[in-house]
Order: sequence, then C-alpha cells, then structure tokens
Amino acid sequence: MKRVRENASEFGHCSAVNKAFRSVLAPFYKGYRFTHFHSRLMSLFTRIKALDTTHKRGERTVADGIGQAEGLQLLEQFSYTPACAVRQVLPFEFGVSDIDFTLTISDFNIEQVGFAEGATHMALTYGVLDFDFEHLDYALHLAPSMVLDRAYASSTLALTPDTLPGGLGTTICVLGVRFYQAVDGALYVLNAKDSVGIAVLKCL
Repeated sequence: MKRVRENASEFGHCSAVNKAFRSVLAPFYKGYRFTHFHSRLMSLFTRIKALDTTHKRGERTVADGIGQAEGLQLLEQFSYTPACAVRQVLPFEFGVSDIDFTLTISDFNIEQVGFAEGATHMALTYGVLDFDFEHLDYALHLAPSMVLDRAYASSTLALTPDTLPGGLGTTICVLGVRFYQAVDGALYVLNAKDSVGIAVLKCL
C-alpha cells in the first residue's frame, strides 16, 4: 500500500504540471484537439520527475528533475507532435539569441518546407515560455505570428518576442506550425493531424 500511495502522490503532481503546461501551450494549437497529447506529456513529466535525486519516492518533483541537465534535454528533445514534426517540416538551422530571444532561420527555403496536403499557407508562432515547475506559475512571451505562402522568396526569417521573460523559472523557446488553405481569398485552418506542430527549440 505504501508504494501505491507513493505512486498516486507523484502521479497527481505530474498531472498538475501536465495541465498547466498544456494550458500555456494552447496558443500554439488553438482549436485543435490532439490525440493522446495528455498521456504523452504525462510520460514526459514522469520521466523528468524520476530524475529527482533530492526527494524520496512519493515526494519526487518535476521541478527537481528539470534542475538536472538531463531533464532539460528531455524537455527539448521530446517529440510533442509526431505527426507534424517541426524539425522535419522545417529542415533548417534554428538560432535563438541569448539577449532578446529572437529566433532566426538564416537558410530558409520555402521549397524545402514540408507543406501538409492541400495547404497553401503556413503560419509560424514563436514564443518564449517562462515556467516555474515548482509553483506552476508561468508567462508566455509571444512574437507576432508570421504567415507565409508557397511563393515566399526570402531566405531569412526572424521572430522576436514582444516582451521578455522575467525569471519566473525555466525559459523554454517554443515554435509552432499551422497550415492553412486559401479559398476565395480567405484562409482556413487545416485540422489534419499533420497540419499542426509544436517543438521546443531551446531550454535555459
């Protein structure tokens, strides 16, 4: 029974972290319902929690797991949207400024973008998440979204957050991709599973 109580306590903690994390990511997938997103994130936070070597079983926390280098790596390398893997859709180098967190893609080529079927446009949403994994306080600092069509010609993209993180907790740079179809001059969001993607580019 002791092990059951310990597992239940840690499960409840990971569930709370999961809920807060999904809430703050909502602007990247507004209006879309992921399949198994909750359970997949639970597996991520459970793995990160297990890295906590400070507390005994039943009291381990995601915050202390994040405090380990491996914890940040798990957060950064996790495949949030396997059906729309951002680094495959956008096979370019991502540079994030250490000063103002500007995201720069200097070798961009629209012809190399993995457009979803039927898509005529792609929207990029970039934000810097300031997330306190201990108290579950957070703030999201978004850059203006950028919408590109298949004729986009520039080889450089830059997205700069309007505001900067204030040191609440872990700094997480997130890039979201949504695909749209133009019909009679209006853009309609595509809701196929390969039409919305989220990736963590960098953690500090």
